[in-house]
Amino acid sequence: MMMRSFLVPLSAILAACTFTASSVQAQSKPYEDLLVKYVDEKYEDCILKAERYTMADNTKKDALPYLYMSMCLFEMSKIPKYQEMDDFKNADREALKWAGKYRKKDKDLEFFHDYDDYWGELNTVAQESGLIAYEAGPKEMSKAKRNFEYMTRYYPENPGPWLMLALAQYKSNLMKDGDLSMAEYKKALEASGGVNALPEDQKKLMKSALIHYAEYLDGKGDPSGARAAIEVGKDAFMDDPEFKGAYDSFH
Repeated sequence: MMMRSFLVPLSAILAACTFTASSVQAQSKPYEDLLVKYVDEKYEDCILKAERYTMADNTKKDALPYLYMSMCLFEMSKIPKYQEMDDFKNADREALKWAGKYRKKDKDLEFFHDYDDYWGELNTVAQESGLIAYEAGPKEMSKAKRNFEYMTRYYPENPGPWLMLALAQYKSNLMKDGDLSMAEYKKALEASGGVNALPEDQKKLMKSALIHYAEYLDGKGDPSGARAAIEVGKDAFMDDPEFKGAYDSFH
């Protein structure tokens, strides 16, 4: 089943159109041809051109073609005709993969924050799918693990996916991997300035992640750990009935 559709926000298109002079100079090519095709919703043509750039010796180190691959695939994942095509039926998953490839090329974040609207929308869809898979239990845990791992690749500063990845790894008996992801969660949360400092899309995942973490610890016979885990979200989420109910159940 493909993810539910979202309209392309105007701000995302504007962000794609408003490269600063320094950003254009930093990138070896501005890729206006990809921009035009993306804005014109010629996603297949955009993907073909972008993929060629990712393979050519003189452009394969440039970040933007990888980003356009991700953005086009993400938009295609919302369109019924592509959902029915074998080549694009997993476009949502491919969008996450290409986002991770983009981030590897944009290590200095030259362009990353020009696309905050895109990251917010991608996060919203990816975390919804990941949580559904996690809550479905063992049969879908590998899908949950995959989704949250992809999220950590393109947005390692976002603590929620690290926490959910750790939980999915623990439930898959990957304890060492889970410990490493848990360490990354704590590092990302500290660097972010705390839950209240997170963007709204990231807060949404953090709320669910903290509840699931507390449930996991409680199920392991560690009620004090469960209380400490959910306490992290107290200042941010106590007005939320779901969180408050979970918080009260551990106190």
